[in-house]
Amino acid sequence: MAFLVSPGVQIKEIDLTNVVPAVATSIGAIAAAFQKGPVSSVTNISSEEELLEIFGKPQGSSNQFENWFTAANFLQYSDSIKVVRAESAILNAGANSGILIRDDDHYEASFADGQGSHGEWAARTAGTWGNSIGVQICATATTYEQELGSSYLTVGEDAVGATTVKVDDVDASGNAFNVGDLISFFSDSGHDTPVDDFNEYEVTAIDTSDNDLTIRLKDDPNGAGLQSIIPDNSYIKRRWKFYDLFDGAPGTSQWATDNARGSGDEMHIVVYDTTGDITGSVATAAGGRTKGVIEIFGNVSKSSVAKTAQGSSNYYADVIFRESKYIYWTDHISAGSNWGTDTTTTYTSVIPVTIDSLTGGTDDYAVTAGEMELAYDKFADTESLDINLVMGGSSSITTDTAAGQDTYVTMITQLVEGRKDCVGFVSPYRSASVGVALSSTATENVKVAFDLCPSSSYMVFDSGYKYMYDKYNDVYRYVPMNGDTAGLCAYTDNVTDAWFSPAGYNRGNVRGAIKLSYNPTKAERDILYRARVNPVVNFPGQGVVLFGDKTALSKPSAFDRINVRRLFLVLEKAIATASKFQLFEFNDEFTRAQFRNLVEPFLRDVQGRRGISDFSVKCDATNNTGEVIDRNEFVADIFVKPARSINFITLSFIATRTGVAFSEVGG
Repeated sequence: MAFLVSPGVQIKEIDLTNVVPAVATSIGAIAAAFQKGPVSSVTNISSEEELLEIFGKPQGSSNQFENWFTAANFLQYSDSIKVVRAESAILNAGANSGILIRDDDHYEASFADGQGSHGEWAARTAGTWGNSIGVQICATATTYEQELGSSYLTVGEDAVGATTVKVDDVDASGNAFNVGDLISFFSDSGHDTPVDDFNEYEVTAIDTSDNDLTIRLKDDPNGAGLQSIIPDNSYIKRRWKFYDLFDGAPGTSQWATDNARGSGDEMHIVVYDTTGDITGSVATAAGGRTKGVIEIFGNVSKSSVAKTAQGSSNYYADVIFRESKYIYWTDHISAGSNWGTDTTTTYTSVIPVTIDSLTGGTDDYAVTAGEMELAYDKFADTESLDINLVMGGSSSITTDTAAGQDTYVTMITQLVEGRKDCVGFVSPYRSASVGVALSSTATENVKVAFDLCPSSSYMVFDSGYKYMYDKYNDVYRYVPMNGDTAGLCAYTDNVTDAWFSPAGYNRGNVRGAIKLSYNPTKAERDILYRARVNPVVNFPGQGVVLFGDKTALSKPSAFDRINVRRLFLVLEKAIATASKFQLFEFNDEFTRAQFRNLVEPFLRDVQGRRGISDFSVKCDATNNTGEVIDRNEFVADIFVKPARSINFITLSFIATRTGVAFSEVGG
């Protein structure tokens, strides 16, 4: 501090208000194969609707639905799950061929400068879903709208209801007509007097040998023909198929005019559904022209430096990257020789409309164990990623065997043991209980399978599968319950605290279960519990209940219970987070006292909320010796007595003789 030379008042502030922060306890995590969505990157999902929008519908292939519904079922109890889509033999659909673009970061690093071999566009995410995408570019005013002259007059008189119109020449000066064009008929060269009450017709086919246009009434689901007689030598106005989705024709932007940056820089872009799989309507079908439209981008610029009135980029590749949910830009049209440049001349005119139907997108739900391990590795970094409840989804994702399950469980165990701040949840492999005739056989299968799995207090095993309705495919399916057991922990956090047990009638009710793959009896539950497996039981009149709260720790310990493990995770994470502010301070009594004053109120609060029965914090000269200080270390020993959940109730009913005082027999 500066020395005072003359009398005065100097003010200092010392902040002794630090507290142990609250930490998240209910964030889920899962890696799996999905229909679409970013690949090999972590995506935050807050609802089933968002899961559906980003990662697509559940699929039947390779039991992919098991993983999808694991995530969806967890979201019944929580509003936060982090999802990684596993990378396998999947490709994004492209204008020329398939291409793998994992996510936005991958695009910016490797594809944002153009990849001509794959054409102009790629689907936003990998999967066959992208093969349903079509893209059209209207790059000039002529392509947008054209009043055709005498070279294109109708030939002969066409009757009401006719679905073909003959013209002098369908392409007299280079593709005057295109499939998809909208045309209307006039009696004068100025195109002022309609002969068909301004009706428009969509061109569905062109016969260049006979100069015939096959037509249907615009947006008519029945595909009706001409509504009026079309006289011989009628004039024709043609418009781009999607012209009425925009305010006018593309031209020269105000930005280009104001900054002397060339002319003809604008274009319109339409993204549409070619199969009906995305919107339910096919944009090329009768009546589906606008119903099948997914996205529109109007008056975007071919200039690489174009700006909107608000100052953001109006370059069409940037706009697509910034705003589209369905496509990436991957290259310019080959004819657009100066597109994507900063020119002061006219931008290359491209006529007619450019049409791309994306192709080459592939699915692959049969991911390998190695691919799943790489996906779960995305959750490994504790500093950048906060997760609490890791779900294994389907233990049969690779092989539907006990050995396959062991491989999968070991993978999850390595993740949570490595992080030491979260708990993993797994279910048995599918055929261990689904379709097994005898409950006793299912119990033995589940026991044997989990006997192979490693011991860990950071893991939780459940007993099987629940039968539920898949509204997206209108079928009933068996789904593993680890999404529910993890979800019950999140629900417990919401109604009480993480150190309460998620099992039992108060907090352990499983949602959405019609029945179970098997319903273990009391004797079978005894077998499962000794095998570290938490039974899920359907009690008549009381619903489906998680009826155990064991971790997968094989040795007797306080940590063989879920509530104790999660209690320590909360304490460790919260106190460790607060302790970071002691770094680079002096290891002296002031700092140690400050630490104790930080931690002890927090532990008293946890004690008051029934998480611990007693505690002690030792942080003084006895464990911060000179040797410790000289090693630049700081040591604190925090002793806690965790609260224990009730697993066994003993009720003794004692009959006594008449006249005997209860104090005589009861003590």
